[in-house]
Amino acid sequence: MLKNFFEGISTYGTAIKHVNAYGLWKYILLPGLLSILLGIGIFSLAWSLSDNIGDIIDNLWKWDWGSNVVAKISQVFGGLLVFLLGMIVFKQLVMVVSAPIMSVLSEKVERQLLGRETSSGFSIPGIIADIVRGLKIALRNIFRELGATLLLLLLSLIPIFAPFTAILIFVVQAFYAGFGNLDFTLERHFRFRESVNFVQKNRWLAIGNGAVFMLLLYTFVGFLFALPLGTVAATIAATKRLEDKY
Repeated sequence: MLKNFFEGISTYGTAIKHVNAYGLWKYILLPGLLSILLGIGIFSLAWSLSDNIGDIIDNLWKWDWGSNVVAKISQVFGGLLVFLLGMIVFKQLVMVVSAPIMSVLSEKVERQLLGRETSSGFSIPGIIADIVRGLKIALRNIFRELGATLLLLLLSLIPIFAPFTAILIFVVQAFYAGFGNLDFTLERHFRFRESVNFVQKNRWLAIGNGAVFMLLLYTFVGFLFALPLGTVAATIAATKRLEDKY
């Protein structure tokens, strides 16, 4: 468990060296620009909705006693809820929109690592199949991540659980971020269900990769290169696993 987790983290160092060695920084510009545009749109919307969500939660309390405390909790909970949901949607949308670029980047890195071709080449049916598969993975992950996050947020209303739920929410987000990064490699080797099984068996690798990805995403500058760097790190880790297996 810990070995896989730290491998998921340490491959970022290897990824930086690989990007520098092969001059892959050009793949960062467009995903970074897309991240800025999507981030501005999603978090502007989230900011405008946070008070409304808080008011909805506050109105569910029909009693006079404790209403002031409930109102304050509702505003804080509403803001936190909208922020987390916005982060989940932002992360998944960036992955979906950037998928064609990240798939090319991942394939290039895998080819550089192995010294041979790793796909059957360009084809329209293949691209369509990859898009459909990517959307299927993204929709599956976003609904599962949203469901788990909402349950943990509700549990956090019980004070004794609050510190633990914050950590678990981060772990959940890290897992699905790592899942997305790994899948840019897995899509060339596995079908949908096989990819899910691979990530489940290597969940701590995914969490390690996703943890660094999320920390970069939370910073002002780091989110510009979080996805390309996470993709390269995940490709290095996944390629090693696949070569060991086969």
